[in-house]
Amino acid sequence: MTENEIGKVVVDTAIAIHKTLGSGVYEIVYEVVLTHELKKRDLNVERQVSVPIEYDGIKFDEGFRADIIIDNR
Repeated sequence: MTENEIGKVVVDTAIAIHKTLGSGVYEIVYEVVLTHELKKRDLNVERQVSVPIEYDGIKFDEGFRADIIIDNR
């Protein structure tokens, strides 16, 4: 899938989830449900992924944590 195709699946899925759950639910709930739904659509999904940062020759994992990584993107 291209990034645009993945993006469409994510947005469509997120809208469907929001219609079902409504607003006011904790972010972590949306994240878990979105991950579940995307995996049902045969996408490779990882949650809370540490993204290493390199600065001036120093590499460290604490620099950034991505909420969701889909198909290594």
